[in-house]
Amino acid sequence: MLSGSANAFGGLVHSGLVVLLASPDPVLVSDLSRIFGSMGLRVESVMDGQAALDAIRTLEDPAVVLLDVKLAGVSGGRLLAAMSGAEIRMRCAIALIAEQVSDEWIAKLSEGIIDDIVPWNADSNAWGMHLSRMQRGHELYCELEHLRQAAVMEVRHDRVTGTFHRETMLKILFRETDRVQRLHGSLCLILFDLDDFAHWNNELGRDACDGLLRETAMRTGRILRSYDLVSRAGNDEFLLALPGCSAVNAAMMADRLRIEVFGEFFALKDWRGNTLQIKLTACYAIASSRGRSPVVVLREAEQTLEQAKLSGPDTVRCAGDSLSSARTAAGLNRLFPEPGVLSHKL
Repeated sequence: MLSGSANAFGGLVHSGLVVLLASPDPVLVSDLSRIFGSMGLRVESVMDGQAALDAIRTLEDPAVVLLDVKLAGVSGGRLLAAMSGAEIRMRCAIALIAEQVSDEWIAKLSEGIIDDIVPWNADSNAWGMHLSRMQRGHELYCELEHLRQAAVMEVRHDRVTGTFHRETMLKILFRETDRVQRLHGSLCLILFDLDDFAHWNNELGRDACDGLLRETAMRTGRILRSYDLVSRAGNDEFLLALPGCSAVNAAMMADRLRIEVFGEFFALKDWRGNTLQIKLTACYAIASSRGRSPVVVLREAEQTLEQAKLSGPDTVRCAGDSLSSARTAAGLNRLFPEPGVLSHKL
């Protein structure tokens, strides 16, 4: 059926390439294993679609997946749909082995679902060209995907801290507010601002202060739950969204931020290479959503933060209407010495 020995294009095929061959035809598997073996390639073969999916997850880069169109699940598109995720497409190139090129397969190729279509009776020279072309095409795909992901990251995330932009956070908050309204759940915001950060900008410079912001974001992320959200809301402001969190629990979280994020010194290198130990503090504002517009709740948090800053560094304040229930107010009275205004002076 297939003929040919080591092909003249083998030098173009990357050494160490792994070929995963998925076909129910033992003759095809035997012939292709012989051809690829003559090229110095490692071949793994499976006989069903699920085994192909399982094998892909363990493949090492670089890799090529060859799917016989006679394999169950290929002709209906189910197997290709399962392989269309970015994670799999970044790991390997995918090609079909077909007796004839149909409009269906050409459409899959045009849509980028597969990287190539190889004739069923291709010889070793043809396979060398197809493999080289698949590799170059897959490298281009990965490069473009990395650029796309970087662009998405730039649009949604702050360049310095890696947290969400303020605008991105607002979009997410509208979605979370819909959930609160639908399920009658709770959602609290914590807005905090680094005290006297302009002083550190003047004293240390922008690059060093960017490092302080990154460290603040990293320490904050360590104490948040997996579904909590954090964004950089301003030059030295961070906004946290805590789904399913009451005002009392949000106040406890603010106290954890005060202790676990800012309780330790921040280490920086000055321009001489000397290590500086910087002590930072922040002021915190807490506002409950209660299903209101995120714009309204955020404005309330901003106003509350201004009041907290008037009370001095290291102050936590809850928005007045966040304490509307007696239960919440009583809980805060038990947790903190002053209701409404929670001051911790160093």
